[in-house]
Amino acid sequence: MEAKIHIVPVNAVDSGFLDRLALCVEERFLADAVIESSLPVSRSALNVTRGQLFLSTLTSKALHAHPEQAGALLVLTDFDLYKTSHRFVFGGADEAQRLAAVSTHRLRPEFYGEERDSNVLFQRTLKEAVHELGHLFGLKHCFNPRCGMYASNSVFETDNKTSYFCEACDRRVSRAHR
Repeated sequence: MEAKIHIVPVNAVDSGFLDRLALCVEERFLADAVIESSLPVSRSALNVTRGQLFLSTLTSKALHAHPEQAGALLVLTDFDLYKTSHRFVFGGADEAQRLAAVSTHRLRPEFYGEERDSNVLFQRTLKEAVHELGHLFGLKHCFNPRCGMYASNSVFETDNKTSYFCEACDRRVSRAHR
């Protein structure tokens, strides 16, 4: 394994959840996944009006904490994220900075009034992590709704896709980065 993916939890994230995520990320990308120490982000960083964290604020903090990290960074937060052009985002990626971020906030079943389910949360988080990391490995959005690179605009689309790439996307990532 040549590539390295550094998983950076924001504030407190369950260690078992992180360990499981790291194993799955390693398997999907054939890369070492290393869990880094927690990045503290205060609630004061939230947009007061929206009650959300601006994605660029999070990525700036992560890059400041890990300025010359070799490999890719995957930031995992429970804060609800947004971008200027989007009311909310499940995550985002900056290929040039080699940084991806995923929010578990809207991936939680209880956000939608459903029973808490740690496995559903994990599967949704894994799918979004694979999607955002896929961008760092050079992949674009895919039109196959089952592919991990399909752009999810709702949790229902996240639930419908898999945490794997379709054959075409898998070939692209294999050629470019493995």
